[in-house]
Amino acid sequence: MCPTVRAKVRLPRLVCSAALLAGIATAMAGCQTLGDTTAAAPQDSLPIAAAGNNGIDARRDLDAYGQQYRADPGNVDKALQYAQALRRAGQRAQAVAVLEKASMERPRDRVVLGAYGRALAEAGNYDQALEVLDRAHTPDQPDWHILSAQGAVLDQMGRHADAQRHYLTALKIAPEEPSILSNLGLSYALSKNLREAEATLRRAAAHTPVDPRVRQNLALVVGLQGRFAEAETIARADLPPEEAAANAAYLRQMLARRKDLRDTTRSARADVN
Repeated sequence: MCPTVRAKVRLPRLVCSAALLAGIATAMAGCQTLGDTTAAAPQDSLPIAAAGNNGIDARRDLDAYGQQYRADPGNVDKALQYAQALRRAGQRAQAVAVLEKASMERPRDRVVLGAYGRALAEAGNYDQALEVLDRAHTPDQPDWHILSAQGAVLDQMGRHADAQRHYLTALKIAPEEPSILSNLGLSYALSKNLREAEATLRRAAAHTPVDPRVRQNLALVVGLQGRFAEAETIARADLPPEEAAANAAYLRQMLARRKDLRDTTRSARADVN
C-alpha cells in the first residue's frame, strides 16, 4: 500500500509512489533511475499498489490489528493483517519484522512469502525481496501476481528490460490484466519509451470499471510527451479541477527542466567541439 503524500502540488496522486515519479522524471532527463522506493509498482505491487485508507482509518486498523496480533502472534492470518496495516502506515521495517517471523513459521506459504517479498522491496531490500519472491512460486506453477511484483522490484532497481520480461510472462498467464498492463506501461516510461508506455496504459484503461490510478498514470505519460491539455482532461476524470490543473502545471515545469538540461548539454558539446 502506498501512503498519500500531501504537498503543494499533489503530483503523487498521478502515480503510487513519489520515488517512481522521481525515477520517471530522472529517466526522461537521461540519468540513472530510482534510488529508493515507497511501494512496489507496479499495481499488485510495487510501482503502483492499491490505494490505502485515509489517515484515521489507517491508524484505527493499525491499532486493531496490532492488538489482535499481540494476543496471538503465532496466527499467520493475524500477522498478515497486521503487516498490511503497518505497510499502510509507512512502518516498513516493522512490517518486515512481522512477516519475517511469519515466514519462519510458514516457510512454504506462498501468500506469506509474497507479502514478505513486497515488504522487503518497500523497505529497499531489493535483492532479498527478489530471492523471497522467487520462492513464492515455482516454474511449474507460476503466479502472475508474484511475477508482476518481481517486475516492480526490478524496475525499482533500474533493470527495466528484466522487469518487462516478467510483466510479459505474467500477461501470458493473465491476458490483458490491467494491473500488469499498468506496471508494464510505467516500466516503458522509466525506460524512456513513452509511446509504448502510452499504448500499454491505454490498454489498461480500456477495462471497466477503470481504476483511477491507471488513468492518472496515463495522464502522467501523456503529459510527459508535452500534451498537457489532453493530460489534464484525462486527470480531470478522477481529480478535482484544481488538482488536475496543478498536476498539469507540474508536468510543464518538469518538461521545461528537461529542455534546459538538453540545451545545456548541447552547449557543452558545442564548446568541446
